[in-house]
Amino acid sequence: MTQAVNVNVLRPRQRLGKYRIDGRLAESGYAHVYRAYDTVEGVPVALKIPTVSADGLSTDELCKEVRITARLVHEHILPIKNAEFVEGRLLVAYALGEQSLADRLRSRLAIRTALAYADQMLAALAYAHRRRVIHCDVKPENFILFENDVLKLSDFGIARLARGTLPVSGSGTVGYVAPEQALGRTSFRSDVFSMGLVLYKMFAGRLPEWPYEWPLTGFDRL
Repeated sequence: MTQAVNVNVLRPRQRLGKYRIDGRLAESGYAHVYRAYDTVEGVPVALKIPTVSADGLSTDELCKEVRITARLVHEHILPIKNAEFVEGRLLVAYALGEQSLADRLRSRLAIRTALAYADQMLAALAYAHRRRVIHCDVKPENFILFENDVLKLSDFGIARLARGTLPVSGSGTVGYVAPEQALGRTSFRSDVFSMGLVLYKMFAGRLPEWPYEWPLTGFDRL
C-alpha cells in the first residue's frame, strides 16, 4: 500500500530554485521554516515557505508578513533577504542566526548581557510601534541571536497595522499573550505586556504564574 506524501514537508537536499534544503527549523500555523543554502550567494539562510492549502490562505498570510516586514528597517529587526515565487510557491529568505533567545535562556545570563539584550529588544519593539505595527507574538523564540550578541526581532506573521485597538481572532502564545489579546482585542499595550513577560523571564529565570499575585514566581531571583 502506497503511503501518502506530505507535500508540506520538504526533504533534506531537495532544491527549490537557488535554495537547497538542509533541514527543518520550525513551523507556524501557516508556514514551515527550513535551514537552507543559497547556492548563488553561497550562504546559509532561514527559508520560510507557506504550507500548501487549497484556499491559498497560507500564501496570503506570508505575503502579508513580507509586506509588513518590508516597512521595518531597523538594526534589531530581522530583514527579508529575498522573496520570490518558485514552482508556484512563495519562498521568503532571512539571514540565519545562531540561535533564538529561548535557546540562549536555557543557561543563566550575566546581568550585563541581559541588560544589553533588553535594550535591543525594547528598541526593536518601540520602532515597530512607531511604524504602527503591532507584533502580536512577542516571545523569546521570536528574538534571533546573531554574532556579537546582536538580537533581532522576527516573525511578523500575525502582526497587524493598527490605529488604536483592533478586533482580531485570539492569537499569540500561551504564557506571553496579554489577556485582552487572548479575547480578541489587541493593541500596542498587548505587545508591551508580552515584552514585560519576556524581560521577567530573562532576569528571573522563569515566568510568573497566572493569576499574578505578589510576590511573583521567581521574584527572589531578581
